[in-house]
This record gives sequence, C-alpha cells and structure tokens, in this order.
Amino acid sequence: MAYMENNPTYHAVKIRGMLKDVIKRCREDIDKVSEPKAQAMFETTAEVLTGLMTAYNDYETEVEESMRHEGVVRSL
Repeated sequence: MAYMENNPTYHAVKIRGMLKDVIKRCREDIDKVSEPKAQAMFETTAEVLTGLMTAYNDYETEVEESMRHEGVVRSL
C-alpha cells in the first residue's frame, strides 16, 4: 500500500519492516553464539520487538478501518 510521506502510517509501515528485519536477525544470531546469556538476550529482544511490531500492525489496521468508515460516512 502506497502512502504519502507526511502520513504517519507511511512511517509506521517502514518502521514495522525494520522491526521485522531486526527480529529475524536476533533469531538467526541465537544459533550463532554459544553463550546462554547472549542467546537469552537475543531471544528477549526478538520477543519484545514482536510485541512492538504487533502494536504497529494494530495501528495500521485501525487507521485503515477508520479511513474506510469515513469513506462510507462521506458517501452517504
């Protein structure tokens, strides 16, 4: 979905993509290190960022639903 640069949803989508990349990297790095504390830190980071990514998904969904509702109301 294309968004204008001044639309907050545009930035939310970009940030959500970056979070997804960091989550993937953290999960990959767990298997690359043998230190349990580092593994736990990477896993915790992935879990926290997954929660944050969910918040971004929810925000985007809420905005899209609001825009659809406004379109219906305006067309009446």
